[in-house]
Amino acid sequence: MDLLNATHLPTNQSDFSSVFTLHVLPPLYFIICIVGMFLNGLAAWIFFRVPSDSGLVVYLKNMVVADLLMLSTFPFKLASQLGLGGWHLHVIICRYIAVLFYSSMYVGIAFMGFISLERYVKIVRHTSPSSISSCWSLLGKFNLLHHLQSVGFARMLALFTWSFLVLCVLPNVVLTSQPAHEGNARHCMQLKTPLGMQWHRVSTLFNVALFWVTLLVIVFSYASIARQIYQSYLRVRHNNSDVRRKSNRSIFSILAVFFFCFVPYHVCRVPYTLSQTLALGFSEDTRFLLFQLKEGTLFLSALNVCLDPIIYFLMCRTFRESLLRKLSGRTMRRSLSNAQSLSNI
Repeated sequence: MDLLNATHLPTNQSDFSSVFTLHVLPPLYFIICIVGMFLNGLAAWIFFRVPSDSGLVVYLKNMVVADLLMLSTFPFKLASQLGLGGWHLHVIICRYIAVLFYSSMYVGIAFMGFISLERYVKIVRHTSPSSISSCWSLLGKFNLLHHLQSVGFARMLALFTWSFLVLCVLPNVVLTSQPAHEGNARHCMQLKTPLGMQWHRVSTLFNVALFWVTLLVIVFSYASIARQIYQSYLRVRHNNSDVRRKSNRSIFSILAVFFFCFVPYHVCRVPYTLSQTLALGFSEDTRFLLFQLKEGTLFLSALNVCLDPIIYFLMCRTFRESLLRKLSGRTMRRSLSNAQSLSNI
């Protein structure tokens, strides 16, 4: 949770509730839960039947896993918003579900950064080495960027990412161990030990830093890619506008999803977190407004699970071809079945 000083919050969390949080968000979460389960279930069914023949496929597969884990937290959030499960459910959410939600989200963010760098290496470095800055050239001497396309390196990087983030967030579970009762169950920080509060602050700062670093990586990578594509277009001057448009659409899909889903939440998160401290003198109306903004932008972050499959389809030719092949095969089988049924009449 994003609470840094929950002891200063109103004793009743429902003071911050509204028509938006109680009646608008629950059906929206229900919709993205159903749609997300279908789309990511389909993505997992296809992805884990195709070989991991490139680093890109490895990163995309890990994004599918992160999205499925995030989706598994939605039913608990829905039940909580609908008032089901009592205060015991809130304790479960504070100790486990919220940790899993945020961990999955930041794992997905990290892999978006890896994909951006992998695309940068494939499109920019392989075609225009002179455009690399001295910093990237230094890394290139050790072939660090080049290894991003290697399947073996991608798997090791994925294992390290999951392991490191799990180790970072595991104390948030272990140290949320204060005796729970109806009075403190809705305030996650009140369930944490003093060490747990300190660790929460550190892990929150780390996650925010991870987001902003990833944002810089993505902006740099795709600005370089856009420049490279434009320069290549000027050099060739062929009638390849369709190819160029499809290339731009596939490459920049991840940029659009990242900005739409994650930037609003992280812009809102800073003032919302600051509003939790009484010393800063935020008025009750301001804190209420920031809570509504936080909940709304957090929904945009959750919407990422429905938009990521678009990235898989546009960026990964293996995924796209497998999906289209299975859909066309199913359509053909259905047509043959209908034709056979008609012939039997």
